[in-house]
Amino acid sequence: QVQLVESGGGLVQAGGSLRLSCEASKRTLSKYAMGWFRQAPGKEREFVAAISRSGSSTYYADSVKGRFTISRDNAKNTVYLQMNSLKPEDTAVYYCAANSNPMGTMLRNVYDYWGQGTQVTVSS
Repeated sequence: QVQLVESGGGLVQAGGSLRLSCEASKRTLSKYAMGWFRQAPGKEREFVAAISRSGSSTYYADSVKGRFTISRDNAKNTVYLQMNSLKPEDTAVYYCAANSNPMGTMLRNVYDYWGQGTQVTVSS
């Protein structure tokens, strides 16, 4: 069992930046590919970004490509989501997730473990 805890959310003006962190409960993060998803009120949870187990491959939703960067530090047991040039439509609860496959994926149902989420609000 892996517990994931997100942090770093908050309120920011459009055009601003935030960095989200997701820390695993045990020294196991290196065993998992990781992903970030988000869910806005009244909408389904959607894929944002993913990173392979080694960190050598990353994947992004078209809506965040060029603005968001996913990275990981397995030594610190933490995965990050750097969000720049934020827009009001980025407002959502952001979740990190872990899956036991070596490669990251945008498929939500592949992920085995989920965090509780952190709220990101972007004001116009």
